Amino acid sequence: MKLAGQATEGCGDAEGDQLASEAPQPIDGRARQSVARVLLEQGPRTAAAIAEQLGVSAVAVRRHLDALLAEGHASSREAPRPAGSRRRGRPARLFQLTERGRAQFGHAYDDLAVAALRFLAEQGGERAVRLFAERRVAALVERHRDAVVAEPDVAARAEALAAALSREGYSSSTRRVGTGEQLCQHHCPVAHVAAEFPQLCEAETAVFADLLGTHVQRLATIARGDAACTTHVPVNPTPGDRNDDRQ
Repeated sequence: MKLAGQATEGCGDAEGDQLASEAPQPIDGRARQSVARVLLEQGPRTAAAIAEQLGVSAVAVRRHLDALLAEGHASSREAPRPAGSRRRGRPARLFQLTERGRAQFGHAYDDLAVAALRFLAEQGGERAVRLFAERRVAALVERHRDAVVAEPDVAARAEALAAALSREGYSSSTRRVGTGEQLCQHHCPVAHVAAEFPQLCEAETAVFADLLGTHVQRLATIARGDAACTTHVPVNPTPGDRNDDRQ
């Protein structure tokens, strides 16, 4: 669900991010892995931006990007031009990892996890699955709680939460957008499980609201096909507003 008027720059989108039917091949070479990791951790980037960050030539980066595209590990789209821009020539292209590309960095799920949740749903119903999801995400963030809530304001807490999530394998970052912060998770270790059981995403959103002390809004999720899990965190929350928006 997207919040009207809120942009998602920096967290990516789902354009062209389709899961191929055949088994993925591993990403070859340390340099190509480095290019892919930039896309994983920072979302859509141009070849020039990647080259600048890695300190290599744009020609080398484009060669690796072409290989990632051919292997189905990445997709590309036209980069938007700034309003009023009159620049001539071909527009730059943004590159992002596909689900296949993200899978090369590992997932914390397997068929057994999905089967177990299906069994839990059959035996205990929706409430049992939701309780499991809430307990799981609470355990995930509990060891980071003190560090997050000790920060003096919402923006600082969001940054601390992003750092904690990165330590848990979610490759997270924050950036200021409009009226608040966007918490961007560029990798989800349980994306395939959450695709079938969105209660995992819902419980995560509720815990974020609790930790940050404010209402938050989930804008996009990898589990639903987006390039990143994106959560809007208002900097100036309405007093007493701490409820999360469900998926």
